[in-house]
Amino acid sequence: MTIIQNAINGQRVTSASTNRVPVFNPATGEQSAELPLSTVEEVNSAVAAAKAAAPEWGDTPSLKRARYMFKYLELLNKHADDIAREISKEHGKTHDDALGEVQRGLEVVEFACGIPSLLKGDYSRNVGPSIDTYADRKPLGVVAGITPFNFPAMVPMWMFPVAIACGNTFVLKPSERDPSAPMLTWDLFQEAGFPDGVLNVVHGDKLAVDTILDHQDIKAVSFVGSTPIAEYVYQRGTAAGKRVQALGGAKNHMIIMPDADMDKAADALMGAGYGSAGERCMAISVAVPIGEKTADTLVEKLKPRVEALKVGPATDKDAEMGPVITKAHKEKVEDYINQGVASGADLVVDGRGYSPQGYENGYFVGGTLFDKVTTDMSIYKEEIFGPVLSVVRAKDYGEAVDMINAHEYGNGTAIFTRDGDAAREFADKIEVGMVGVNVPIPVPVAFHSFGGWKRSSFGAHGMYGPEGVHFYTRLKTVTTRWPEGIKEGAVFTFPS
Repeated sequence: MTIIQNAINGQRVTSASTNRVPVFNPATGEQSAELPLSTVEEVNSAVAAAKAAAPEWGDTPSLKRARYMFKYLELLNKHADDIAREISKEHGKTHDDALGEVQRGLEVVEFACGIPSLLKGDYSRNVGPSIDTYADRKPLGVVAGITPFNFPAMVPMWMFPVAIACGNTFVLKPSERDPSAPMLTWDLFQEAGFPDGVLNVVHGDKLAVDTILDHQDIKAVSFVGSTPIAEYVYQRGTAAGKRVQALGGAKNHMIIMPDADMDKAADALMGAGYGSAGERCMAISVAVPIGEKTADTLVEKLKPRVEALKVGPATDKDAEMGPVITKAHKEKVEDYINQGVASGADLVVDGRGYSPQGYENGYFVGGTLFDKVTTDMSIYKEEIFGPVLSVVRAKDYGEAVDMINAHEYGNGTAIFTRDGDAAREFADKIEVGMVGVNVPIPVPVAFHSFGGWKRSSFGAHGMYGPEGVHFYTRLKTVTTRWPEGIKEGAVFTFPS
């Protein structure tokens, strides 16, 4: 049985912990590895390694740090298929979906390669008599990331490449459900030649998380996960004096206007609702057609598509959707379907009890479609994080917008329309952090930044892009005047 190791100070290290959890292949239900949950001492050891490496790494010229990143990028591109296979084995998503995840992570590494330009700073000459001012951004020191199961390679790469390029050292705590992909990316990081201790990986549960949040040598924490845990991380981390960015849950709506191309809207909903078995914080889980005629047409087009959805293991090249992550999560998703039926929603396509031949022990849920869902139902209000799409009919555009703005989450949203005025109004006024116009999953490219609103995000900064650079650095402004420009005598008025 494979034992998943930690990575501390440039070495893979087997944890001494006797508290171990199994890692499963969700397509087969079979255990593939065993993961020791790190002790407090082991987390502290990783932090100590990062702290020891921080001064020299922070003083390394940004151009040299960028050269390390270019080498790392080269290795990640070379081994992208290998990383995707590790994702599929432990997460269950199809190989092409896993490869897409790796590519989106690589884009952030590409962005981090431009760090010399991103850290140039500002300079103003003669802001006063013989006085010059320049602004610079300095690394924080040791920073940490706590990442979720649904993107075991991409989300860590949203964090540590930017943080490290900025001159920080990093401690990563990945999900205990699919830890092998982060370990492979660490191996490649070391192969790229980065100094020991710059990137460390420790596996664990709440004990490891709390140790990170409380540790006085960690200056900032990035988190992605559910909203209750995001709020907990934010509150505990900031109470310990840290910067915290904590991204939480979502309930993403897509408005379908009467003038939309209905076939394209239905295709978009299929990919956005059922890709990665719906285990995406940017998945569309609520379709909001405007008017009864639009709703009837949309459901008519969706039903055969959902029924024809090819669900299977990642080893099946024809599979469009894999299993959910665990047996417990499969049961949770199916319980939500039960709740939807009990509350009176129209179950158009039922994904309960789905089991591909030869994979009867896998954690599969078939594509599920509800119609005539109302906003008081649990399947509307709560994040299901599974392949369940709810159609909530709205009588007009205003009712749809009010519905979205009233929801506690504000991560992503989309509108499908040919009407430029409606699209512009929607993008401008909707109370959601990321908006798509005829784009169902509007995840920003790496040189912009990712972040939701309301209870989808806690903290002032988004991830990666310019927001990531600002989160992982602090501003220093220096004002200079040399002796020959200084007049004799004390000045007691405020400088101007």
